[in-house]
Amino acid sequence: MTVRSKRTALLGRFLTHAVLLLFVVFSLFPVWQVVNISLRPGNQLLSTSLELIPTGATFENYVRLFTEADFLRWLWNSTFVSLVVTVTGVVFASMAGYGFSRFRFAGRNIGLLSLLTTQMFPATMLLLPMYIMLIKLGLINSYLGVVIVYSATALPFCIWTMKGYYDTIPVSLEEAARIDGCTHFSAFYRVILPLAAPALVITALFSFMAAWSEYLVAAQILQDTRLWTLPLGLKSFESSMSTEWGMYGAGSLVVMVPVVLLFLALSRWLVSGLTLGSVKG
Repeated sequence: MTVRSKRTALLGRFLTHAVLLLFVVFSLFPVWQVVNISLRPGNQLLSTSLELIPTGATFENYVRLFTEADFLRWLWNSTFVSLVVTVTGVVFASMAGYGFSRFRFAGRNIGLLSLLTTQMFPATMLLLPMYIMLIKLGLINSYLGVVIVYSATALPFCIWTMKGYYDTIPVSLEEAARIDGCTHFSAFYRVILPLAAPALVITALFSFMAAWSEYLVAAQILQDTRLWTLPLGLKSFESSMSTEWGMYGAGSLVVMVPVVLLFLALSRWLVSGLTLGSVKG
C-alpha cells in the first residue's frame, strides 16, 4: 500500500469516526438536557445555561418524586401490567408462531396475512373498536382491559418473529426427539423452545416496551388515579397554569432506568434474535 493510499484510508476512517461521534452527541444531548433539568433548583428551571452540571445542583426533585407524588404506585401499576403483557406475549406468540411454522392448515396464509395487515394501521385506528369492545365486556378502568389491548397490538409482530425463527430450526430435531420417546408437546418444550431463546427474548422485550411506555390507550381506559401507569402519572405533572419540570425530568430518568437495564441484560440475544429469523420465510 502506497503512502497516498494509507493517508486516504486514514482520512476516511477519521471522517467516519467524526460523523459517528457527531451523531452520538446529537443522541445524548436530549438525555443530558433532561438530567440537567432534573438537577436544577426550583429557581433555575427556566435557565438556558449550557452548563454540564447546573449551579446549585440538587436531588430535591428526586426526593419530591417519591415523597410528594404517587410515583411508587404508578411504578407498581406499570410493572404489573408490563409483566403480564410480557408473559402473555411470550406464551401466545411462542405457540402461535410454532403452529404457523410447522403445520399446514386451512386459513394459514390468510391468518398470516391478517396478522401482517394489522401492523399497517396505527394503534390509534384500533383504539375505537377496542374501546367499544371493552365497554361491552365491562373492562373499562381495569388492569385486564389495558392488558388485552396491549397484548392485541403486540402479538402480531411477536407471532411473525417467532414464526420466522422457528422456520430456521430443522424439523429433523423434533423427529429425533419423537423417536426417543418425546410427545409432540414435549419435543416442542424440551428441544425447540431452548433453541428459540433469542426470538423469545425479542418477543418479551417488544411486549414489555409496548406496555411500559404507552400513554394514549392507558389515558382512555384508566380513569381511576389509583390505576394510573407511569406515563399517565408523569403527564399529571403538567397543567394549564404550570408544569413541574424538575419532577418531570426526574421521573423520566427513573422510568428510563429499567428499560436500559433490560436492554443491557438481554443485549447478547438481541442481534441474533432480530436477524436469524429473517433468512428463511
